[in-house]
Amino acid sequence: MTAKKLIINANGSEIRIALLEDGQLAQVFIEREKDKGLVGNVYKAKVSRILPGMQSAFVDIGIDRAAFLYGGDVIDPTAERAALREELDDAEDFKPQVRTPIEKLLRQGQEIVVQVAKDPIGSKGPRVTMFLAVPGRYVVMLSDTNHIGVSRRIEQASERDRLKKIVSEIKPEDVGVIIRTAAVDIESDAIARDMRYLNETWKMIVSKTSKSKAPSLLYREPELHMKTARDLYAKEVDEILIDNREAADELKSFLTRVIPEASEKVILYEGRNPIFDEYEIEFDIAKALNRKVWLPSGGYLVIDQTEALTSFDVNTGKFVGKLSAKETILKTNLEAVTEIVSQLRLRNIGGIIVLDLIDMEEQGDRDRVYNELESALKADKAKANVLKINELGLIQMTRKRTSESLQRQLTETCPHCDGLGSVRSLETSGFDLIRDIERYCVRTNATRLKIKIRKDLRDWLLREEQKLFNEICTRNNIAVEFIISALSRDDLTESHYELQMDG
Repeated sequence: MTAKKLIINANGSEIRIALLEDGQLAQVFIEREKDKGLVGNVYKAKVSRILPGMQSAFVDIGIDRAAFLYGGDVIDPTAERAALREELDDAEDFKPQVRTPIEKLLRQGQEIVVQVAKDPIGSKGPRVTMFLAVPGRYVVMLSDTNHIGVSRRIEQASERDRLKKIVSEIKPEDVGVIIRTAAVDIESDAIARDMRYLNETWKMIVSKTSKSKAPSLLYREPELHMKTARDLYAKEVDEILIDNREAADELKSFLTRVIPEASEKVILYEGRNPIFDEYEIEFDIAKALNRKVWLPSGGYLVIDQTEALTSFDVNTGKFVGKLSAKETILKTNLEAVTEIVSQLRLRNIGGIIVLDLIDMEEQGDRDRVYNELESALKADKAKANVLKINELGLIQMTRKRTSESLQRQLTETCPHCDGLGSVRSLETSGFDLIRDIERYCVRTNATRLKIKIRKDLRDWLLREEQKLFNEICTRNNIAVEFIISALSRDDLTESHYELQMDG
């Protein structure tokens, strides 16, 4: 059984949560006061624009960006309710088939109730749905259905039947329920307590809906440290360490209501070292931003994240093996897929993902690697769809994305390379300058020109291409004066700050 710890660093303006599994950083969650996540929040919204050609709409929920509402997330009161599928894993899987065009279901200016399903990502606004789902620890309460579903991860038929019987006896008539994986082997009293908590929340949302005018917030998901503790807590969690007394008291109070046994594991950290330093988490977060990740045997991954997809390139690196090329390749690929799943969780990578494995000649080896990937993904709570290894040695997969990746949260586009990951070479910049001088002369007929320039670029120009430079100046009858810039190429690698002892 995997031993787990939740380590929480809360300073008021930023909350960071690390999940350690057997002492290793498995996941990290970060939320800053000015960029609080919206997923799970319920709003009374106003329809601002309907797009019949895309069967979607934009709605105003009261933030700086319009929210996107897809037609499949619109409640159709005329449609026959679809039965809740047994294999449901979360509420987002349940969407009755839309049979009526969106322009006949919604009108501009209409007030509707929506829930955020995905946070704003990049330039895109949040995605919302009219099918509300309020999660507790053991169950999720759903709007617009009265069915009971069970997580597909609960495979034992007798346990599924037991849980459905418990929920059917305590569930309100006008709501649906999904039983979460965490409910396995949980007594009926705990599930009933979870249902009472959700029912109170549900009634509050209904009450505020009738009293509020759009756009307005009806329900906010708990703070990150409370929500994460609720969703990640399991019997294997030994401790929930938190370094802020006020946040610790809030967390204890919240868990007492929803998971009483978890509240007893909340411990206020009072050590002298910063809590993330004490558990060496800062170093692991820094590594999680690296493009290259080493594998145990000496191979490595190269990870490239783009707007459209993320690619993992597998390389043997320093690993040459002891038996044969076939064994070396197989071992590297097996290590790679296990590490890839770890990196998906740690970096919170979602969307389209491509794994470029080292080519394997035998189908049996390809099956072993694919099965290893499937097995590793069982530890990942995010929903993933994986295709078989194709003839090019690639695995294509998708992973559910509801928020920004760790890279997007902690970094911004480089102003020097504009996100390319590279800058122009000295030679390229030099020849660009020569061409610009000539263009300037042709356009202006100037006879004198001042150029502000980095010293290394000036030196290269006058050392390596002085003959060409002089020809340009002579041909265009222009005198050039160089003004050395205070910046240098080394400034690109200089740290943003430096701590110095005074005295």
